[in-house]
Amino acid sequence: MSRSIVVLGGGIIGLSCAFEAALAGDAVTVVEPGRVGGQASGAAAGMLAPFTENGEQPDAFFRLCLNSLRRYAEWVSRIEEISGLCAELTAAGSLTVALHEADLQPLQARLAWQRRFGANAELVGPGRLREMEPRLHPGAVAALYCPGESHVHAPKLVAALEAACRRLGVRLLEHAGSIAAPRDPVGGAAPAVETAAYGRVGGDALVVCAGAWAGAYAELCGFPIPVHPIRGQICAFDLSGGSETGAVGSGADSEFVRHMVFSSQAYWVQKRDGRLVCGASEDAAGYDASVTARGIGRLTRWTPRVFPFLDGRAPAMTWAGLRPATVDGRPLIGAVPGRPEVLLAAGHYRNGILLGPATAAMVGSLLRGEQPHLEAATSFAPDRFARLGTVGGR
Repeated sequence: MSRSIVVLGGGIIGLSCAFEAALAGDAVTVVEPGRVGGQASGAAAGMLAPFTENGEQPDAFFRLCLNSLRRYAEWVSRIEEISGLCAELTAAGSLTVALHEADLQPLQARLAWQRRFGANAELVGPGRLREMEPRLHPGAVAALYCPGESHVHAPKLVAALEAACRRLGVRLLEHAGSIAAPRDPVGGAAPAVETAAYGRVGGDALVVCAGAWAGAYAELCGFPIPVHPIRGQICAFDLSGGSETGAVGSGADSEFVRHMVFSSQAYWVQKRDGRLVCGASEDAAGYDASVTARGIGRLTRWTPRVFPFLDGRAPAMTWAGLRPATVDGRPLIGAVPGRPEVLLAAGHYRNGILLGPATAAMVGSLLRGEQPHLEAATSFAPDRFARLGTVGGR
């Protein structure tokens, strides 16, 4: 039976949930205050690296990220098939570089438990490391190689998701302006919101996927939503200009950076157009998404320590996005207690691109009335901070 689903937010999570619901045959409307994909989703580096970026312990969040990675290839293939667009899913693998002997111990500790989860990872010494990534600093002592990690071109993925949603009949209401709970809610009525541009928009269910702005829906949900913005600043070097500046062509030098490369201070990932993306400098700046010399300066200072060939090179592009963070680092995914028709999927912080398919699958199950797995219901409960009697998770 077809239902009417309203998704609040047109970023990667909102579009992923809309795509899932539309595939299930639901009539879906996405309401976006600004432009679809215009916030953190379009600014992301697009790394799919749960082993590298969530390497402390195999907790519920790590397992969610790993589950999403395992869904990714089939998910992207379906999106590309429907949209006719390419998201540039690239199975590059990752290298976490140890620049000093002291950096080896945490890599060895990660390797010990991650192998149990199918990482197929290994520590590679300096000789093999030079073969795998010739442009790395010659003083690097080793690296943890994880061949199963990959990346996408985030703006292209968002564009492909948007196009796929449109082809499935999803209604996209962009530039909706302010969105709020109805001024005159009626008990037992279908859930709805008031928009500045489109008036009241409602359906059989609402899914709040508002990223760093999720806290604005506290009245709708009935409890505080402690999601706050963290500004992530990113730059990119142009490696497409020629043999001295980094050609993307044929032969041994066709890929100047062949893997996703991580250090303790930054990461680097080369896209198919020759841009080497470097990120991310993070700070708490409220809703200010401007780029600062200090934030980009930290990245440009670290880059030649890992890739000496870029010493003295200025980035060709700089940008920033607001990442939706929670205090415990876990997203809020689930139904509002007592209101199964209102769902929350927010607070994905640095992992929004990675968690698109797994979050959409969870939301799709909830929309079908299925009970979530106990671990997910506990670890990602949208009201978990309110139940602890905390404000903002503190």
